[in-house]
Amino acid sequence: MRWSVLTGGVRFALQLIAQVLLARQLGPQVFGLFAIGMVAITLAGFVAGFGLSWSLMQRAKLDDADIRFAWTWQVLAGLAAVLLLQMLAPSVAVAFKEPAAEPVIRWLCLSCLLQAAAAPATHLLTRELNFKALGLIQLLSYAVGYGLVGLPLAWAGQGVNALVAAWLAQAGVTVLASLAMRPHPMAPLLWYPRAAQTLATGQAVFMTNLVNWALANLDRVLIGRLLGTWSLGLYNVAYNLATVPNSVLLGALQPAFLAAGAQMQGQGGRLAQAYLQMLATLLVVAVPVFGVAALLAQDLVQLLYGTQWRAAGPVLAWLLAFMPALAIWGISTPILWNTGRRQHEWALQLPLIALGALAIWAVAPWGIEAAASAAALLLLSRALLLVGAALSALHLSWWELAPQAWRSLWLTGAAVGLSWAAQSLLPGSSAPLLRLIAGALAPACALALLLYTRPAWLANCLGPQAWAMVLRFAPLLHRPAGARMALPNPSHRT
Repeated sequence: MRWSVLTGGVRFALQLIAQVLLARQLGPQVFGLFAIGMVAITLAGFVAGFGLSWSLMQRAKLDDADIRFAWTWQVLAGLAAVLLLQMLAPSVAVAFKEPAAEPVIRWLCLSCLLQAAAAPATHLLTRELNFKALGLIQLLSYAVGYGLVGLPLAWAGQGVNALVAAWLAQAGVTVLASLAMRPHPMAPLLWYPRAAQTLATGQAVFMTNLVNWALANLDRVLIGRLLGTWSLGLYNVAYNLATVPNSVLLGALQPAFLAAGAQMQGQGGRLAQAYLQMLATLLVVAVPVFGVAALLAQDLVQLLYGTQWRAAGPVLAWLLAFMPALAIWGISTPILWNTGRRQHEWALQLPLIALGALAIWAVAPWGIEAAASAAALLLLSRALLLVGAALSALHLSWWELAPQAWRSLWLTGAAVGLSWAAQSLLPGSSAPLLRLIAGALAPACALALLLYTRPAWLANCLGPQAWAMVLRFAPLLHRPAGARMALPNPSHRT
């Protein structure tokens, strides 16, 4: 998890810089066009993956036949996805009322084959808890794709082609680097004795990915269809910006928890304690941070992207306010998979597709901000549903989260209140940068002051579970005064 956080933080910086430069250069219309292609590509990516490589991570023991079977069918599925999207590209463009999307989809679909080819090596690295290698691969691929390919092409006036080329370059580097870091047998194998078991796991992963794709892209499909490419571009940039820090957080927590949890199957007590500790950390640490970020969203958009993106400010605020729900959802799914409930994730969320579509369609006439609010509430609904299922699987009750929920509410209120008060002291004509600095520094300085003068009091505010997790990532914060907040028994660590 430390390696995931470290490499994820560097990737966050790279993504922020690249996305800001690209957004300023290309504008909402181009990003909206690219977003149409991505809606189709993410679905095809799930088809290409089919979840066969997932079984490599879940199996107690592996041999070459398992790897060869997964590799063979991943590549075949990826090739099938490429051919399918080549045929459907005109229809997708017509559905979005955007003819220019057809060539974008035709080129982007090549990444389906690349993603499928990289999947076995990626899951093998995850199984081995080699998050150092995974993080470095992500850094390298993003730096090459967007730093060396995307930005130069955008500055050369290539428009949406710059984004397409960056995406394909990133996928290509990922394949090469993954296979270099984790070589594996690639001789074709179409069938073997354990094939039925592998396919059963793949089917569950496919259904889960399909439902998650529908829920994750429902907003983009409806916004693009009902409000047009320009609004979709605004929403897509705001969503990408909101999910960058969340991706760092979830990228650190979910794979490590899934892989470690697979080794704790049958040890319900350890799994329950690990889950409660992660939930506590997200509630009392992540939620206040995202709450402050939501308050600063308008100034952040104006500073980073300029006046042409001003309308994305309210959209970003809604998404940031509810983005921790996505992380909470992400750490709840490994519980279901590691307690023998792999079908529950997609089955429980299936009704939300219809409800979410109805909600976004109903509020879309009021504009992009209303659609963003419905999408944000859909994130919250998914999190609550999966948390309930995870608690039930671990024989826990909602009451066990009540202390952390209460801490989250008042800590978020205090942080947002300090940020708002600092901004309100500035003149109304203050520059966005000055407002951002004031709004961010107020809660940060209060936290630093408490950490320096009253560490034991701060530990009590966060609670023993969240404070123990903080100490694991920053052991230098441990003080004698907070000795009673020391780490739990090592046997309970994730």
